[in-house]
Amino acid sequence: MTADPLLSLRKVSKDFGGGVFGLIDIDLDIAEGEFVSLLGPSGCGKTTTLRVIAGFEKPTSGQVLLSGEEIGPLPPNRRPVNTVFQDYAVFPHMNVAENVEFGLSVRGTPGVERRRRVTEALELVGLADKAGRAISALSGGQKQRVALARAIVCQPRVLLLDEPLSALDASLREQMQLELKNLQTRLGTTFVMVTHDQTEALSISDRIAVMNEGRIEQVASPAELYDRPATRFVAGFIGTMNLLSGRAVGDGHVEVAGLTLNLPESRGMASGAAVTIGFRPEDLTLVEGNSAAPVVIRTTVFHGPSLRILGDLPDGAEVIIDIPRSGASALLDSSTARALAPRPGATPVLIRDLS
Repeated sequence: MTADPLLSLRKVSKDFGGGVFGLIDIDLDIAEGEFVSLLGPSGCGKTTTLRVIAGFEKPTSGQVLLSGEEIGPLPPNRRPVNTVFQDYAVFPHMNVAENVEFGLSVRGTPGVERRRRVTEALELVGLADKAGRAISALSGGQKQRVALARAIVCQPRVLLLDEPLSALDASLREQMQLELKNLQTRLGTTFVMVTHDQTEALSISDRIAVMNEGRIEQVASPAELYDRPATRFVAGFIGTMNLLSGRAVGDGHVEVAGLTLNLPESRGMASGAAVTIGFRPEDLTLVEGNSAAPVVIRTTVFHGPSLRILGDLPDGAEVIIDIPRSGASALLDSSTARALAPRPGATPVLIRDLS
């Protein structure tokens, strides 16, 4: 990031006591107008990170900066930050407009200004015609829109979203993902979202911070995370990845599964050094005939336009290969010997983190 970040976390740690660490030396910079997702399995620290930014949790050490100013000592209600919670947290005794207006009322915003901003917020989330509707009459997706409108009406500099779509069914969730990204683009507000759903994070985020056991393993764009995962954990967590053991053979080459690959990233590694190479299933194919990398096909799974092949290599390693359905029958003929090969243009990844 070349511009000064809007939001920064500097060496933030959270010790819950009893040997339980929620966060360990978190460093994260987020630019103004950026959509950043915190992604990882349950217990990785992503919600704790969000709560530290919001002020609901006090870090044990480290700083939280907004435009370079420390906001750690400020209580949640004095931070220019709003949170959309997983369970919506809308008020059932208020109608839609009253829910959205509530935060402005607490702040003492004049009545005319309140009504104008409520109308604008409801228009942004597509609920302008539901202003007088009771909350109990709304669907789950509509309640989520009310929660979004209530958060954006106060014009926060950072909007925090804690698993905002997890309570929705699959089809509505996909629709809301697109609406959420469109809303963020129109507002230009900085969004920080917690999710455990990699598809959700990959589809709507500008950048993703992948977390594991209280640490950030990698922060990158969706494409970079998918194509160039920095660690074994990221490679295994984002999409499907074949992690194959091999060795460096010098001059930027590695041997893996009986194949010799040109991998410039390995240049400078001692010959014979152990390496792990990552291949996406679509970066591998099957070829006919005998080869140094024979594959025993164990299972074939239908994946729409492609077939997913689960096979075994001579060293016992499992390999997953995606091949187009067209022309697959010849490769899967039981009388034909099959072997593993990189697809032309494939970009295998050198996984440096072997822990």
